Amino acid sequence: QVQLVESGGGSVQVGGSLRLSCTISADNFGAACMGWFRQAPEKGREGVASIDSTNRPIYADSVKGRFTISKDNTKNTLYLQMNALKPEDTGMYYCAADGYAMQPFVPEWYKWWGQGTQVTVSS
Repeated sequence: QVQLVESGGGSVQVGGSLRLSCTISADNFGAACMGWFRQAPEKGREGVASIDSTNRPIYADSVKGRFTISKDNTKNTLYLQMNALKPEDTGMYYCAADGYAMQPFVPEWYKWWGQGTQVTVSS
């Protein structure tokens, strides 16, 4: 059983920053396609950023230039640095592992999910 544990969420004002972390209990951590998704109330789960086994990042248009995804294979940890936050970034953020790199923002491809961490951006 693979476990993903997110942390780092919170409440910030517009323009602020947060860094989310996701620690994964799995072997071959670096070989998996991993991603961050978010879900706002009454909306579907939206892909935010992904990173594949070659460390190639992909970002949703809505976060390009503001968010950075990275991973530390020595710590089995995935990160999402979020800068210049906007109210529309508010939602529950989930990390996911073992996805399909060719369709990184399709949540159904991901095998493992964390429990989520809440991000709230207020104006």
